[in-house]
Amino acid sequence: MNRLRKKDERERRVEDRGRWASKTEYILVVAGNVVGLGNVWRFPYLCYKNGGGAFLVPYSVLAVFCGIPLFLLESVIGQYTKEGLITCWRKMCPLAIGIGYGRLMIRLYDFIFIVIQAWALLYLMFSFRSQLPWASCENTWNTANCLDHQMWNSHSPNLTENWIMLTNGTSAATEFWERRALSISGGIEELGSVRWELALCLLACWTFCYFSIWKGVRSSGKVVYFTATFPYVMLLILLVRGLTLPGAWEGIRFYLNPDMEHLADREIWIEAASQIFFSYSVASGTLIVLASYNEYNNNCYKDTFWLCLLNSGTSFVAGFVVFSVLGFMAEKQGVPVDMVVESGPGLAFIAYPQATAMMPLPQFWTVCFFLMLILLSVDTQFVAVESFITSVCDLFPKLFRAPGRHKIFVLIICLSSFLMQLTLVSEGGIYVFQLIDFYGCNRACLDFMALFECLAVGWIFGVDRFYEIIEDMTGQRPCAFFRLCWRYLVPLLSLTSLILYLVDYKQLRISSSYTYPDWAHALGWIMAFSSIIMVPLWGIGQMCVGTGTLRQRLSTLCHPVEDPAWQKRTTEEAEASVEMSPLQ
Repeated sequence: MNRLRKKDERERRVEDRGRWASKTEYILVVAGNVVGLGNVWRFPYLCYKNGGGAFLVPYSVLAVFCGIPLFLLESVIGQYTKEGLITCWRKMCPLAIGIGYGRLMIRLYDFIFIVIQAWALLYLMFSFRSQLPWASCENTWNTANCLDHQMWNSHSPNLTENWIMLTNGTSAATEFWERRALSISGGIEELGSVRWELALCLLACWTFCYFSIWKGVRSSGKVVYFTATFPYVMLLILLVRGLTLPGAWEGIRFYLNPDMEHLADREIWIEAASQIFFSYSVASGTLIVLASYNEYNNNCYKDTFWLCLLNSGTSFVAGFVVFSVLGFMAEKQGVPVDMVVESGPGLAFIAYPQATAMMPLPQFWTVCFFLMLILLSVDTQFVAVESFITSVCDLFPKLFRAPGRHKIFVLIICLSSFLMQLTLVSEGGIYVFQLIDFYGCNRACLDFMALFECLAVGWIFGVDRFYEIIEDMTGQRPCAFFRLCWRYLVPLLSLTSLILYLVDYKQLRISSSYTYPDWAHALGWIMAFSSIIMVPLWGIGQMCVGTGTLRQRLSTLCHPVEDPAWQKRTTEEAEASVEMSPLQ
C-alpha cells in the first residue's frame, strides 16, 4: 500500500509540473534550443580560421567522444528524475547538488543574450525602409571616411588600392552599427544614456518570452511549432540565394579548403571542444530540464543521436549560407575573402547587412536574414529562462505551484531581468555585454561543470546503475563506449580544456584601441567563480550540517535520497547498532 501511495504521489507531482503534450513538442524545443546563433555566426568562422575542412576533423571527433555522451547523460538524468537543475541531484548524488546551483548562476548570465534579439529587431524595423540606412553615407551619423556600397561597385582592379581604401575608410554598415544602432561610448566607464529604441525592442523581446513560458511547457510547447521550424525555411531561402551570387564559390572554397597542418595546433582542438559545448548546450543543464518533462519510457537514447546530427548538420549548411555571401562581398569590393570575414556580432550586424545592400531587392533579403536571426535566438532564450524558473519551482514547489503563482513568478523574473538589462542597451552596453559573455558564460565554467557531473554519475552514482536506468526507460542498453566516455574520456578532456584555458588566458579586448580597466576584469572573475564555487561550497556545507561521523555523512551524501536499497541497509545498520548498544 505504501508503495502504491508513493507512486500515486509521484504521478500527481509530475502532473503538477506539467509534461510535453507530445514527443514532437520535445524534439522541437530541444532542436530550437541547440540550433541557435552559434551555428550561424560562430561555426563557419571557426572552420575558416582553423584550416577550413580540417576543422571538421576535431569537431567530429569531439562530438563523438564528448558532445553526444554528455547530451545523452543529461537527457537521461532529466527524464529519470523529473526534476530541475538542483533537485535532480537529490535523486542521483546529493553531494553534487552544488552543480545545480552553479548551473543556475550560469543560466542567469545567459539571460543577457536576449539583447541580441533586441539588436536584430531594431535592424528588422529599419529593413522596411525604401533606402536601407546602412547602404548609404548620406545620414546624420556618417563621417567623412564613410564608404557606401556604390563605391565598392566601382572598385579598382588593383587589390592593393582596394585594401588601402578598405583599411582607411569605414563602411556605411559599420557606422550604422557603431554610431546609430548602439551609439557606442568610449568604454565601460562611460555607460551614457539608455538607447530608448533598443529599450523598447528589449521590452518587446521580454514580453514575447513571458507569453511563451507563462504557462510552462503547455505554452512553450506550442510556440516552437513556428519558432523552431521557420528558421529552416529562411535558411533554405538564403542558401539558394547565396549559391547563385557571383563570387559565392570563391567564398565556399575559403570555408572548406582543408589545411591539415592546423591539426597539429592545439588551438583548433580547444575551439572545436568549445563549439561542441556551446552548440550542443551540454554542461549548462538545459537538457536536464527539457528532458524532465518527458514520459518515463521515452527513447531518449535514439533522440540523442538524431538531435546531435541535426545540430551539426545545421552548422555545416549555415557555413555555405555565410561564406557564399562573403565571397560575393569580396568580389564586389575587389579584395580577398579573408578581408571581409567576420564572426559574431560583426558578421550579423555589419558584414551580412552590407552584403544584402549590394543585392537586388535588398529589403527582402535583409528581412529574411534578421527574421531568421530573431527566431534562432528566441527558442534558446526562453529555454534558458524556463530552465531557471523550473529549477526554482522544483526547489520550492509548495510556494510556486499554487494556482496563479507560477505566472506571477514568471512575470517577476521577466520584468526584473528587463530592468536590470537596461544597462545593456545604454551607450556603453556593448562593453557590459562582452564582459558578461567572456567571463560569466565562459568555457572554463562549462568544463568545470562537465568534469564534476561525470565524476558524480560515473564514479559515485555508478555507471552500471545508470545503464540499468537507461535500459529500463528505453528498452535499449547503451554500448560500452559510453561507459568509457563518462568515466574517463569526458572528465579527462574537460580537465585538460580547463587547465589550458587558465594557462592560455588573455584579458578581454574588444578592439586594439580599447582595454578594459582592472576593476572590470576583477568583476569578470567574480562572475566566473560565482558558478564554480557553488560545487565545493554546497558539498562542504552539507558535510558540515549532516549527522553522524564524517564517513557516515559522506556515505549518506553519495547515495540518492530515494534509494530503497540504501535506505533498507541504513535502517538495518541503525537497528543493529541499537541492539548492540546495551551489551557495550
